[in-house]
Amino acid sequence: MQAWKALNKAAKTVGIKERIGTHTLRKTFAYHAYKQGQDITLIQKLLNHSAPSVTLRYIGITQDQMDDVNLTLNL
Repeated sequence: MQAWKALNKAAKTVGIKERIGTHTLRKTFAYHAYKQGQDITLIQKLLNHSAPSVTLRYIGITQDQMDDVNLTLNL
């Protein structure tokens, strides 16, 4: 509870109106790690997920987004 209070106080200080918590930070960390090129299997292990597909779904990466990468790269 103390961590949640500290995070929300800091968020309000910088103008974030939404409530955030440690789970928000966990998902955001994983999302940005993936976007910066970290291997999804490493992120999967860090989050203790059973499969890379679970991790991709968890961080909000859809099949359409993955397909767009292949189309953009003209593979």
